Amino acid sequence: MAPAAADKSVAAPAKRVPPATHVAPATRVPRTSRAGGAALAGESAKVTRDPEQTRGRILEAAKAEFARVGLGGARVDRIAQEAGANKRMLYYYFGNKEDLFLAVLEAAYAHIRSAEKGLHLDEVDPPEAIRRLVAFTWTYYLEHPEFLNLLNSENLHQARHLKESAKVRTMHSPFIAMIGQILERGAAAGTFRQGVDPIQLYISIAGLAYFYLGNNYTLSAIFGRDLKAPKAKAERLAHMTEMVLGYLEPRAAVPLAASSGAPVATASSGALATTSSAAPVTAYAAPGGAA
Repeated sequence: MAPAAADKSVAAPAKRVPPATHVAPATRVPRTSRAGGAALAGESAKVTRDPEQTRGRILEAAKAEFARVGLGGARVDRIAQEAGANKRMLYYYFGNKEDLFLAVLEAAYAHIRSAEKGLHLDEVDPPEAIRRLVAFTWTYYLEHPEFLNLLNSENLHQARHLKESAKVRTMHSPFIAMIGQILERGAAAGTFRQGVDPIQLYISIAGLAYFYLGNNYTLSAIFGRDLKAPKAKAERLAHMTEMVLGYLEPRAAVPLAASSGAPVATASSGALATTSSAAPVTAYAAPGGAA
């Protein structure tokens, strides 16, 4: 009798683990990607370490902070965070908060003086030059309210920072000289009066705009008029321009001499004045006989 055949189905071979070559390899960064990433990192480090860019970002952040809450309320932590820098870098570039505030003021004045140079006031006739200067001052204050806020803050501190700045005085000297030359050209042409102080004139132009805008809310409230409305602002600019140019018009001398001590009326006010033959009175009247 032949032996029974072995049952091969029962003795199935055990499964084998696939060779290691079938295991998915770990993800590797392509050589070109690694090179590109290194280049980007290097460029980022270059931007971060650029002294001028870092200083500029700190100045911009500080300007916004000082304009919003003033010197007293400003915080170095907030400025550094907004600038994407740390306090150590801020102190490295500017020393302390007081010095940073002065740097912001100097930059603000440099900006407006630079913008004024773009008006080319020396290339137009004197009345047009003054008209442009009035319009520019008004528009600049409207578009840069932070400038007025910075001035308000510095005035609260009695300009103690600006008093230490040689830069501000240096940049204002040629500006005032330019206004003086405009006035001299106008006087020589007979369109402006003689003897106008360029500093007084500029303070008047700035004051006409500054007071209106700096007190806009209170003035609107007490007079019951929306002085922020476009129509009101256009009227204000026209009023300012007419007032300044009217002041600069030449005035003709009208002698009102009397040979006795009888009272005479002056052309400027109509008030009575006693004259004598030894001291004739000279009054001034605007063109056309207006007082």
